[in-house]
Amino acid sequence: MEEITSGCLIRHDIYGKGKVVHVDESFYKIDFGVKGIIDIATRNIDKITLLSAPVNNIIPSDADEDTITEVLTRILEKYNATQEVVPMGDKWEGGKIILQPANPSLKSKEIPMEVFFHKIVMLRDRLRVLEQQINSNGKMSDEEKVNLQQYITRCYGSLTTFNILFKNNDQVFTGEKSANS
Repeated sequence: MEEITSGCLIRHDIYGKGKVVHVDESFYKIDFGVKGIIDIATRNIDKITLLSAPVNNIIPSDADEDTITEVLTRILEKYNATQEVVPMGDKWEGGKIILQPANPSLKSKEIPMEVFFHKIVMLRDRLRVLEQQINSNGKMSDEEKVNLQQYITRCYGSLTTFNILFKNNDQVFTGEKSANS
């Protein structure tokens, strides 16, 4: 087992998840959030599972700012935590979508085009994350992955109507290609 030091995230058999705030020869002082800070005897290490090392163990203390920036950027990109800037077509900026019910006694709804576009882009980004999670899932068979990928591709196809909102063609939705294309 890797050494448990201050800053480590752990799981205790009884108390659940916690963060080690102090290590002594005879005990660990662990913050279990709402359950409080509890002292656990070091002899009871068998009840503790290490979840992650503290960040200062991941990035060397002598690393320069460029190295740290590069590492963090790779991590954020890997987990799709950075969002690509997707420009909306110029002709739509400042516009609005008006949803008018057929019943004249009901009030229409106006949505700023930027808000609607942002929601479409968020949906696209979430579908991409779902694809990544499917591809990296070690418990699914290749057949299951392919079936879910095809379903996601059909979802993209359903969203191609909104491609007119995008400024750049390389950022639009693409669904299944027909045999003739």
